[in-house]
Amino acid sequence: MVPSSPRALFLLLLLLACPQPRASQNCLNKQQLISAIRQLQQLLKGQETRFAEGIRHMKSRLAALQNSVSRLAPDAPPVSCPALNTPADGRKFGSKYLVDHEVHFTCNPGFRLVGPSSVVCLPNGTWTGEQPHCRAAPEGSVASDSAFSRAPRCAQVERAQHCSCEAGFHLSGAAGDSVCEDVNECELYGQEGRPRLCMHACVNTPGSYRCTCPSGYRTLADGKSCEDVDECVGLQPVCPRGTTCINTGGGFQCVSPECPEGSGNVSYVKTSPFQCERNPCPMDSRPCHHLPKTISFHYLSLPSNLKTPITLFRMATASAPGRAGPNSLRFGIVGGNSRGHFVMQRSDRQTGELILVQTLEGPQTLEVDVDMSEYLDRSFQANHVSKVTIFVSPYDF
Repeated sequence: MVPSSPRALFLLLLLLACPQPRASQNCLNKQQLISAIRQLQQLLKGQETRFAEGIRHMKSRLAALQNSVSRLAPDAPPVSCPALNTPADGRKFGSKYLVDHEVHFTCNPGFRLVGPSSVVCLPNGTWTGEQPHCRAAPEGSVASDSAFSRAPRCAQVERAQHCSCEAGFHLSGAAGDSVCEDVNECELYGQEGRPRLCMHACVNTPGSYRCTCPSGYRTLADGKSCEDVDECVGLQPVCPRGTTCINTGGGFQCVSPECPEGSGNVSYVKTSPFQCERNPCPMDSRPCHHLPKTISFHYLSLPSNLKTPITLFRMATASAPGRAGPNSLRFGIVGGNSRGHFVMQRSDRQTGELILVQTLEGPQTLEVDVDMSEYLDRSFQANHVSKVTIFVSPYDF
């Protein structure tokens, strides 16, 4: 009887497969040996099949066990720390409250930070420090805030000690008693000849800085530039009924231009919110004909210190259908409080330009009245007045 165990059959083959020439009657002949090898191969094939089936069964059991465990014990939510508020008169940097995330705090100019300048969320769901707050500080004391100085990172290399600071701080003091002091980027780059960090104001913070914009402006995505807020395009009206909102740098103006009061046989009528027209004059009234035929109102908003000369406003004439237009125009400044800041000059045959020739510094409001007179064959025909109001912002952007 041939053994059924693969190991036993293999050992039997080794014993009975006698090497030549020491053959005996107990040794298998060639045919018997081949038959035994085939039997062993079939036996191994069966063992391999059962082993593979066992592996698949084990995988199936493990998958079922995993599903069962998942249903019984769902994944716990990630650990997070309580939300932190922005301190009054200060700012908060960081909005993620998961484990290992940091939140930083700074105070507005004139206030000092009481408490840690940064906290870290711990695995137990608590912060490494208490919520800080901002307190008013005497002028010049901000730099003494503990957030603006830190202990250096030191390492002993052979017999010498080497210390360093994190970005935004510099090493100060003698060896063995050194400290990392904040680099005041606002003061450093505020020196003449250095590049400008912020469009408006720079506020020093521990290890860095931030830019602020004045009231009526928003900070752009680059964190440095300021953009005027157009209050006139909001959903809620900002001006009283019957007035028009004019956006200005950092604010707005509510205007309601009025036509001149009539006198004698001269009167004006409002044909649009920003234009008045003279009613027809009696044929024999020469003074009426020399008064402005039209009066228009214009409003401009300018930054301070605008580079000059620059064209601000243009006047032009156009002929009515079927009527010959003027063949000569004259332009001039006839009123206002411009004090020589502007000149009026012709740019082509039918157009005049109001040009700013002196730098303006705000905040201030200027008015300039510009006249355009029409002539036909040197005979006066009519004149038109544009009343230009200019709001100069206190900022140069």
